[in-house]
Amino acid sequence: MAKLTPQQWNRRVLVLAAVAAVSLLTLPFLPPIPQDQAYHGFADQRTVLGIPNFWNVVSNLPFLVIGAAGLRLGGSLSVRVIFLGIFLVAFGSAYYHWNPSDASLIWDRLPITLGFMAILANQIEERVSAKAGALLLWPLIALGLASLLVWRWTGDLRLYGWVVLFPIVVLPLLFWLFPARGGGTGYWLAAAGLYVAAKIFEHFDSAVSSLGPTVSGHTLKHLFAAAACFAILRNFQKQPAPQHDNS
Repeated sequence: MAKLTPQQWNRRVLVLAAVAAVSLLTLPFLPPIPQDQAYHGFADQRTVLGIPNFWNVVSNLPFLVIGAAGLRLGGSLSVRVIFLGIFLVAFGSAYYHWNPSDASLIWDRLPITLGFMAILANQIEERVSAKAGALLLWPLIALGLASLLVWRWTGDLRLYGWVVLFPIVVLPLLFWLFPARGGGTGYWLAAAGLYVAAKIFEHFDSAVSSLGPTVSGHTLKHLFAAAACFAILRNFQKQPAPQHDNS
């Protein structure tokens, strides 16, 4: 890949910054997004071995294994936060699905915000600037935590929606503007595809459950989301360390 000139680099950074700024500044003009209480009514509510909502609880186990494997890799702080988020999802999501409510849902969403914000910081670190990615990690995490507090205090999910949607939207743009120095884009694209599939299964929870008693859409959502996390794990296991320019 031809090295970007300083002018090209600056223009592309400005594009990313503009997309982030415009998307955030648009939020106040959108109508508030309340938490739909029907969200807590999952299709599969079977109790097995005394565990309510058994399959939605135990299907979080892959996150525990993948997160632990990722934490053993070490790497930069952003990498460790990514896998810490994945690891904690196993506990937060299991706790939420044991007794679904707004009060328990925050513990499901907390590690998700850590993971998404750390992924964004990591890819800025790897593709744009090691220094900028490291510096942005803590502000991004703080923004993710703030989005949860705003939701719990006001009932409004707009900022949380940005936290989980913006990385998904902007990462393809980031990949296009700043190709990876050491490769690895394929694993990220696989992770994105698996995560989209997970969200589709989540949306069609009841429809999938109606096909038979074995598994529900939400349980499949967990398994496909875990597969996306596994693709991220393989990225860090297989891809060579990028050569940062510390721009």
